[in-house]
Amino acid sequence: MAVADVRLARTADAAEIARIQHITWQTAFGELLDEASLAALTGQEAQQRWTEAIAYPDTDVFVATEGDYTVGFCVSGPAPREEIEGPDGTVPPDAAHTGLIATLLVEPRWGRRGHGGRLLAAAARALRSRGAHRAVAWVNESDSATLNFYRTVGWEATRLVRTLDTGRRHVRQLCVTGGLDLQLVE
Repeated sequence: MAVADVRLARTADAAEIARIQHITWQTAFGELLDEASLAALTGQEAQQRWTEAIAYPDTDVFVATEGDYTVGFCVSGPAPREEIEGPDGTVPPDAAHTGLIATLLVEPRWGRRGHGGRLLAAAARALRSRGAHRAVAWVNESDSATLNFYRTVGWEATRLVRTLDTGRRHVRQLCVTGGLDLQLVE
């Protein structure tokens, strides 16, 4: 069996990250997204956006590998105000110590092998090193697999919800949150 690992992404990983995002979104959210949105996930512009994200100083981008294959990625960093503020504009008292899991994707054919847990554990360590005590992530309300994943690590849905216009329809997302001292098998 090939060795599974997680490491910080390098700019050379941008093309693989874009490929994984495209395949995963097409598989998981194809019925929600219009063709233009899916097309924007491919090509040089998508790779350039990922190159910039990898180089951004307040963001950590991790890739999961299995043997020679890149199989998933996770983006984390300090939570921007708009990701944690309530409908009335208030932020929680621990806002300065709250991180964001902006994206955590594992290519479907590599699922159920622990890559998601390893990615989240790496992101949690990085967020703790930045002074965060907890983190948030936004999950489509209809994505029971991802909601269950976060529940298994002890995270819970908050009362924050948002609605995104995907080009085809509106999608309701739930904010989940939890501590960063995760007990995951790595």
